[in-house]
Amino acid sequence: MDSKTDSRDSRPLTISPEARRALDSARDCVKLYGVLGAAALAAVVVVAATGHTVNTFMWVRAALLPLIALLILRITASAAQGSRRAFDRVSTLAVIMPIAIIGIDLVPGVCPPWYAVAQTLCVLPVIRVASLTRGAALKAAFPKAG
Repeated sequence: MDSKTDSRDSRPLTISPEARRALDSARDCVKLYGVLGAAALAAVVVVAATGHTVNTFMWVRAALLPLIALLILRITASAAQGSRRAFDRVSTLAVIMPIAIIGIDLVPGVCPPWYAVAQTLCVLPVIRVASLTRGAALKAAFPKAG
């Protein structure tokens, strides 16, 4: 197998400067998502420490989302190295995550409104990633097979 390509992954040999910039922006958005997620976790800690109610859902979500950001950051790095499979994963997650996060937060009684707003703000950079992964530069860098 050629060291520059992976037949299972359909790695392109080169990524254009425009695609590189888009992937760098996506990486920065994922980093921002992680920072905002960590800030949301800190907010939950502060709220709990001041005696206010924090339910299990809030603790679990607040703890998991920064960890998920690290995973997505790693997948984004693989996409930046030319992995089509990693690109597809980032592209898919960037669409599904905001819908799932915001949708679940809208279920009455799941979390207080302040937490739903905080989680919505946290996921805004992921929405930007969804936009970037559907842009012309990345579509050209990672064309659909077939």
